[in-house]
Amino acid sequence: MKKFLALILAALMCITVFVACDAEKKGEEKPKVSVELKADEEVLKNADGDLKYILDKGELVVGITDFAPMDYEDENGNWIGFDADMAKVFASYLGVDVKFQVIDWKNKAFELSSNNIDVVWNGMTLTDEVLSLMNCSNAYCNNAQVVIVKKENANVEDISGFTFAVENGSAGMQAAEAEGFNYQPVDDQAKALLEVKSGTADAAIIDSLMAGAMVGEGTSFEDLIWTVALTEEKYGVGFRQESNVTELFNTFLKEAYDAGVVTEIAETYGVQAAIVAQ
Repeated sequence: MKKFLALILAALMCITVFVACDAEKKGEEKPKVSVELKADEEVLKNADGDLKYILDKGELVVGITDFAPMDYEDENGNWIGFDADMAKVFASYLGVDVKFQVIDWKNKAFELSSNNIDVVWNGMTLTDEVLSLMNCSNAYCNNAQVVIVKKENANVEDISGFTFAVENGSAGMQAAEAEGFNYQPVDDQAKALLEVKSGTADAAIIDSLMAGAMVGEGTSFEDLIWTVALTEEKYGVGFRQESNVTELFNTFLKEAYDAGVVTEIAETYGVQAAIVAQ
């Protein structure tokens, strides 16, 4: 009997180890690019501060939400997208693993400052608030906040009476506040689209890059349409305040742009027209 129980326990331990290892590897497969980029060995060897912290633990923890085409899961549950693939290349540049951590977007600055994540990399608009709370990278992508409605409402001129679904803590929520719209916050932009589709909201305000990937013919939201842009903006990557990783990231971004890596990955997800030259 004891031998039987020991065998069961051993089997359970093997399953646990397998699942744990699989979870750690999830999303770590690096995209295929034509140029392998590596940071200067002396910079890594003499690292201090936040950079040393990341190198010592051997892992870059990236804070994200489900946001196609920037960060989303494929059919196998691996994180892909323009931002996700670029994060994998940057982690390889540093010589560390990458881990994607889904966060509550409104708490992104807290997640960063409390070391739950090392970077916010999720189509983040460089607003005044974000710039005051994080040490942000150079802009890498153009974007806009756009209004999404059902096709039947596409020609409605006065939308002031609409109820808007917006991601809590997002640039879309700031745009709704600036316009004086009545809005209801939701967990992420995908849920904002669901609110419009189900009729619990009249419209949504989301990123134009997401609208291009998720709204219209051939998508899950064929009955929705993008109408008007409320703002124009740029995306950046957020690190901890006073982090010395930001400068190295900007070096990486320039090297990746010059080598054609940024364009390669952007073309995979159809966002090449929005890329900011470095």
